[in-house]
Amino acid sequence: MHLRDPVSEPAPADIEPRRLQIYRDLIYRNIESFIRKGFPVLHTLMGDQHWNVLIRQFIVEHRCESPYFRDIAGEFLSFIEHCPAAVDGQPEFVPELAHYEWVELALDTAGQSIPDNHHDEVTEQSFCQLSPLAWLLRYQYPVHRIRPDFQPTEPPAEPTLLAVYRDRTDRVRFLEINAVTARLIALFDGQGMVVSDAMVSLSMALPDWDRDRLMAFGLPLVCDLVARDILYLPGP
Repeated sequence: MHLRDPVSEPAPADIEPRRLQIYRDLIYRNIESFIRKGFPVLHTLMGDQHWNVLIRQFIVEHRCESPYFRDIAGEFLSFIEHCPAAVDGQPEFVPELAHYEWVELALDTAGQSIPDNHHDEVTEQSFCQLSPLAWLLRYQYPVHRIRPDFQPTEPPAEPTLLAVYRDRTDRVRFLEINAVTARLIALFDGQGMVVSDAMVSLSMALPDWDRDRLMAFGLPLVCDLVARDILYLPGP
C-alpha cells in the first residue's frame, strides 16, 4: 500500500529508504508515461501540474479490474468517467476527450482484422457488414478538433458524430459524419445487410425521398465506406 500511496501509508520498516524511493519512482514513471502516450491531447491541455495530481490520484484511488499493463489506459478512462471529482475544475469536455483518445488507442492495439472483400464492385444487391474495427461515436463536443487553441466552453447545438476506424494499412482514422450517414452505417452492424434492404430501412427516416433519389445518394456513399474500410463485403 505504501508504494501506491506513499503520503498516507507508512513505509515498511525493514526496507532501506533509498530502495523504496527507487521503487516509488519506477512505479509512478511507468504508469504516468504509459497513460501520457495514450492521452497526449489531454496531457497537453491539463499541463504537468494538474496532470501529475490526476495520475497520483488515479494510482491511489482506483482499483484496476485487469492485471494487464496494456489495459491501464482503459482503467484510467474508467477512473475519469466514474470519479468526476478527479477532473473537477477542468473543462466539461474532458471525459469525452479522454474517451476519444482511448478509442484511438483501443483500435490501434485491437487484435482483430478486417475480413477480405469477396467482391470488387458494390451494387444494390451487395451484402455489406460493418468492420469489427469501425466504431460509431456520438459526442456533445467536437472532440476530434480540440487542441490548445480550440477549447469550447459550451457544447454546440448539434452533437458530433464520428466513425473512427482502423483501415487495412493499420492506420486509425476518423470520419465526421451526419445523422443520415450514421443511421446508414448502423444498419450494417451485427449481421450485415443487403444494400437495397438498407435503403428501404433508411427510407423510413427519409419519407420525402423516393427510391431513385435515395439510391443515388446511398450507393455512392456505401462504395466510399467500403473503400475506406468502414464497411466490407463478406463472402457467402
